[in-house]
Amino acid sequence: MCGILGLCLADKNANAAPELFEGSLFLQHRGQDAAGITTSGPKGRFYQCKGNGMARDVFTPERLSGLVGNFGIAHLRYPTAGSSAGSEAQPFYVNSPYGISLSHNGNLVNTLQLRKYLDEEVHRHINTDSDSELLLNIFACELDKTNKARANNEDIFTALKGVMERCRGAYACSGLLAGYGLFAFRDPNGIRPLLFGERENEQGSIDYMVASESVVLKAHNFKKFRDILPGEAVIVQKSGVVEFKQLVPIKDYTPDIFEYVYFARPDSVLDGNSVYHTRLEMGSKLAENIKNVFTGKDISKEIDVVIPVPDTSRNSALECAVKLNLPFREGFVKNTYVGRTFIMPDQKKRVSSVRRKLNAMESEFKDRNVLLVDDSIVRGTTSKEIIQMAREAGAKKVYFASAAPAIRYNHIYGIDLADTKALVAYNRTDEEVAQILGADKVIYQKLEDLIACVNARTKENKITNFEVGVFTGNYVTGVEDGYIQELEKVRAQNQKLKELNGNSDHNAKAESDIGIYNLGDYK
Repeated sequence: MCGILGLCLADKNANAAPELFEGSLFLQHRGQDAAGITTSGPKGRFYQCKGNGMARDVFTPERLSGLVGNFGIAHLRYPTAGSSAGSEAQPFYVNSPYGISLSHNGNLVNTLQLRKYLDEEVHRHINTDSDSELLLNIFACELDKTNKARANNEDIFTALKGVMERCRGAYACSGLLAGYGLFAFRDPNGIRPLLFGERENEQGSIDYMVASESVVLKAHNFKKFRDILPGEAVIVQKSGVVEFKQLVPIKDYTPDIFEYVYFARPDSVLDGNSVYHTRLEMGSKLAENIKNVFTGKDISKEIDVVIPVPDTSRNSALECAVKLNLPFREGFVKNTYVGRTFIMPDQKKRVSSVRRKLNAMESEFKDRNVLLVDDSIVRGTTSKEIIQMAREAGAKKVYFASAAPAIRYNHIYGIDLADTKALVAYNRTDEEVAQILGADKVIYQKLEDLIACVNARTKENKITNFEVGVFTGNYVTGVEDGYIQELEKVRAQNQKLKELNGNSDHNAKAESDIGIYNLGDYK
């Protein structure tokens, strides 16, 4: 899962980089491993800065000043099975044909086939383990088929159609074509989110932006925006001319439901759905399920207080407490300067980071039966530690509720949860999960209720279904056993390398690992 941006400013003397940087801060939650910006002007020269770390660390004022041009794209990287080396920071660039820079959010599932094609048939060198570089080179190959000195909109659309026909998986992309303009496109299933916005300036000219979430567009006063549809692409020429085109038929409009469960910001609207209101609905449905679990009993005598596991579950936990007519309390204080724990590279680091990340307030737990509400349960490592913290703080009983159903299968479209066998709910009953976690009871959301929560907020009848493979094992692109086996093989190899190197990544990111390309007047 990553965050992407694209920006075209009508003022050809303006620089897009400062606004792309500000936009990156709004998408930082989508990727904290690396950040990058590429800019360009009417003449077509690319200026780039990218590297490991948070956007605020990579884009210093001095570096931003060297990113010139009124066009630009940005990327916030969230690593999956690949390495975290600076070489895999995006945007990626190829010089032929024409000069292309690309940012990609998602995962391709036919990478072995694509690598073989690029190597044996079109002889293009792939320099990283990133499937984003594969996607860029596939696009370059398709665009090269025009065999023209200069491309036009039709050539670009035809090339992007070729990408969609050849690449399987999840992808939302923003890109630059040197001397031509900005383009963006979304996979035929619409798995990853992507929006397009317009902003009218005082003199009547129009700026354009593409972004992974609506919160960026709103914050930058892009009042008119819409979702880019599955299988659709948009081109913004340097002249300001905009053209949309549906390149392939919409297979199924199936956004990843995990965006609403965990990843997206609550103040975003994705595919017509308010993330915030969806999470409120999840809390309401979860409360109904909890009532059924305690059928025939007085809930107020079984549970004294509802406590969220910060931060994503807070909206669901509050609504759950309201529906159960129980007190809602903040029992955990979060250290906001510690990253997401399921991104940590090994179990020991995940356990220790939970204690650094959260602190339990004894006054809210002592001598109480508590209901802890989290957005989901993945490996169970974090949940187990949190339950133990609640008991250490004096809780008599600890019930643990998940606003999402049991996660029993691999996520293959861009969220590196865990291999299937590492998931605590894999091949286990709810009672067995509760025993492993040390909870008195574990209560999961029902899948049909979760789907209903998102459907309840849909303003337009566009979505046909949702990508729910993590819960069912059935993925929207079909049976992906070969890809899953390869993914787990790569993860196992990476883990083995870490163990051989004292449990540290041989490609470990360094704070100084910043790549600078052709910066204007940079010193």
